Amino acid sequence: MKKDFSVVIAGGGSTFTPGIVMMMLENSDRFPMRELKLYDNDGDRQGILGEALEILLKEQAPDLKFSYTTDPEEAFSDVDFVMAHIRVGKYEMREQDEKIPLKYGVVGQETCGPGGIAYGMRSITGMLEIIDYMEKYSPDAWMLNYSNPAAIVAEATRVLRPDSKVLNICDMPVGTLRRMSQIVGTTPDKLEVSYFGLNHFGWWTSVKDKATGYEYIDEIKEYVAENGYLTQVEVDTQHMDESWQATHKKAKDLLAIEPNYLPNTYLKYYFYPDYEVASSNPEFTRANEVMAGREKQVFTAARNIIEKGTAVDGGFHIDSHASFIVDLARAIAFNAKERMLLIVENNGAIANFDDDAMVEVPCIVGSDGPEPLAQGKIPAFNRALMLQQVTAEKLVVEAYIEGSYQKLWQALSLSKIVPSAEVAKQLLDDLIEANKGYWPELK
Repeated sequence: MKKDFSVVIAGGGSTFTPGIVMMMLENSDRFPMRELKLYDNDGDRQGILGEALEILLKEQAPDLKFSYTTDPEEAFSDVDFVMAHIRVGKYEMREQDEKIPLKYGVVGQETCGPGGIAYGMRSITGMLEIIDYMEKYSPDAWMLNYSNPAAIVAEATRVLRPDSKVLNICDMPVGTLRRMSQIVGTTPDKLEVSYFGLNHFGWWTSVKDKATGYEYIDEIKEYVAENGYLTQVEVDTQHMDESWQATHKKAKDLLAIEPNYLPNTYLKYYFYPDYEVASSNPEFTRANEVMAGREKQVFTAARNIIEKGTAVDGGFHIDSHASFIVDLARAIAFNAKERMLLIVENNGAIANFDDDAMVEVPCIVGSDGPEPLAQGKIPAFNRALMLQQVTAEKLVVEAYIEGSYQKLWQALSLSKIVPSAEVAKQLLDDLIEANKGYWPELK
């Protein structure tokens, strides 16, 4: 077993890249690297972050070999892990994903409903491309994918690259678990959860103390029924955007409709779409918030580091929250048998759900990949919701493969967020226009 690893981050120009690189440095004792590369198809954007990170790494990790490139062969050769956070179409297209649905009074969100479907149709091509580069240049490597929209991307890889070594993971349950740990006064690493659902569409059935087996779920429910998942610690320390505060608060209404389990916060878009649309500003959506906030902050910090020639007090912030990526890489590299929530083919993990559905469940992860843990049978209410959602996701992938207008119209009509087939058709025609050059041609 190798003692140190070569990693490429695909989507090197992402606003998340500096925080993730710093997180990996912080975890270098657990996951030592000999080489780190950034890859992006937008060289100009990546170049700004690459140049700043080069300065930072010379100061903080002088022995680590570092490079950034737009050349796939250079990027993907001799790597052990590909960490993927790509955004096809960048924030400009995210803005379209959010604003086009809002024109029709429909939720505009990057991973849910029409916005998620549009983003999914764009992302499949980009994901397949980097999987193929990995398999061509480093056939033994694993890809850890945390790109959105994870559900559609995972289904596309299941169908189109069934034998690829790709693990799909989402950071949302990680963030929610952190808040749960604050609610009961412990830390996330001391908790063990059971969960069932699809990506951005599921429920926690158990939150236990790892050492003692003590079940915290009723205590957490009591808190969530009053406050949602919002904790004062997070408000004080995370400089959380108002829109995220509202999201975590809304969990109390999600618990009200399904009081048996703790909800994934993204369910608010499906259960309370009217509330979401009413509290959205069609002129200034989350994409605008990110462009004016995080994107500006990260690229300003990068330019300052380049200008000063040092990263000391440079303004890049470590993304400790992303340490789940290192946990996953370690589990593979060291056969660590780590228990984590992953998006995997069901194959009986949820007993009364389709075997070929990509579900999100706890898995034991070792060097052969994930082994899903059985979650038993699920109630009719949750099952029906999941079936509607997973069928829409499958239709999106079929529409992509077949170039089928009909199937994409059906996918949009089936989405719980879209009120009618008529609205679905109008939305589809607008989205086709906006995504020219990104989507396959639909007939």
